[in-house]
Amino acid sequence: MNKSKTATNPHEPPQGRRSVWGWALYDWANSAYATTVMAGFLPVFFKEFCCAGADPVVSTARLGLTNAAAGLVAALLFPLLGAAADRGRSRKRFLLFFMGLGALTTACLSLVQAGQWPLAAILYGLSLLGFSGGNVFYDALLPLVSSRRDMDRVSALGYALGYLGGGILLAVNIWMTIDPARFGLADPLQAVRASFVSVGLWWLFFSIPLFLLVREPAVEKRISIGGMLREGWQSLAGTIRKIRRFPTILLFLLAYWFYIDGVDTIIRMAVDYGLSLGFASKDLILALLMAQFIGFPAALAFGRLGDRIGTKRAILLAVGVYLLVTIGGSLMRTREDFFIMAAAIGLVQGGIQALSRSFYARIIPPDRPAEFFGFFNMVGKFSVIFGPALIGLAGLAARAAGFEGPAASRIGILSVALLFLAGGTLLIFVEEEKGRKEGADL
Repeated sequence: MNKSKTATNPHEPPQGRRSVWGWALYDWANSAYATTVMAGFLPVFFKEFCCAGADPVVSTARLGLTNAAAGLVAALLFPLLGAAADRGRSRKRFLLFFMGLGALTTACLSLVQAGQWPLAAILYGLSLLGFSGGNVFYDALLPLVSSRRDMDRVSALGYALGYLGGGILLAVNIWMTIDPARFGLADPLQAVRASFVSVGLWWLFFSIPLFLLVREPAVEKRISIGGMLREGWQSLAGTIRKIRRFPTILLFLLAYWFYIDGVDTIIRMAVDYGLSLGFASKDLILALLMAQFIGFPAALAFGRLGDRIGTKRAILLAVGVYLLVTIGGSLMRTREDFFIMAAAIGLVQGGIQALSRSFYARIIPPDRPAEFFGFFNMVGKFSVIFGPALIGLAGLAARAAGFEGPAASRIGILSVALLFLAGGTLLIFVEEEKGRKEGADL
């Protein structure tokens, strides 16, 4: 690591505290998409409006396969783009492009009409690409704004602000659907459409501090996009050849593949699952809102917990909670059960994401963060291909075997428990210090 970029005070971020807050506010900006769109209104909008009249199991499969298709494109694309961004020191430029793509296509969801589920799937898939791509380059900026010893807390700050910001806008959007006339809207459907637009604008506006306050190292010679892609491909090909010699990084990515698959599947499919069991969409959205506000202090607490008991132990604790939640979720019968499940998820969701990010940032080569976060995102997106498709296809298989709709949906959600078991078991064998030495030698 370049010593000139390391702060004299080990607790002082390399670029100062303003850069930390500018960086963390991007989580505030894009988490509105994760809450209002991905986890909240889109599953209801897609199932009850875009797929009106379709069998609930079929609409669940359509949504799951849309997530899977977007995940496949992201998984194939982002390692190359990450390597290119590192070569041209253009992480912020790539972030700007994907942020714009995500915000624009999210707002365009407001134009979808009844029964137009293919159009909704295309726009949602593109917005997922924007969200995922933005996160690759946002995550890659973490080593620029945080000292190594403070990465758990800085990463947790980002997720905590994301929960708070996403929760605030979700609360306003819920209010819009409950009392649309107060906002000059005709009905709840128009309120949902307006919510998609509000997310796009929120995402754009609160991204501005990152672009103003976070600095990338100056590049000696400006490289064209084509040149960055060529050099990025060469760098990526070399990394692929070498990375097999670094088993700790590979083992962590495999463990992460399994348990983050379970996390992302629950984020994207929980509301759809509740609808399939016959719960009211209003109750499901309120439970999601509750989880957001629990997640704000819980994410901060997990950042400190990682300092106290070790990052890996804290991640394993969160995996264990998710395992219990998944098993319990397959058995729930009442709306109160769903609220309990949402509260438990709120306690650990931000923690498992934040600490996974900071753990990985410690063991990768310090001079190529975007490339390696491209791998990180690739693993996450390949898991997204499998998880939602698994829950949808398991439900369809159970239906074909003669199970009724709710029973088929329970079998689908129970399959997610296997992912947490596999991921937690593999993570036990990951040694951070060994991985750090391997990353430094790559």
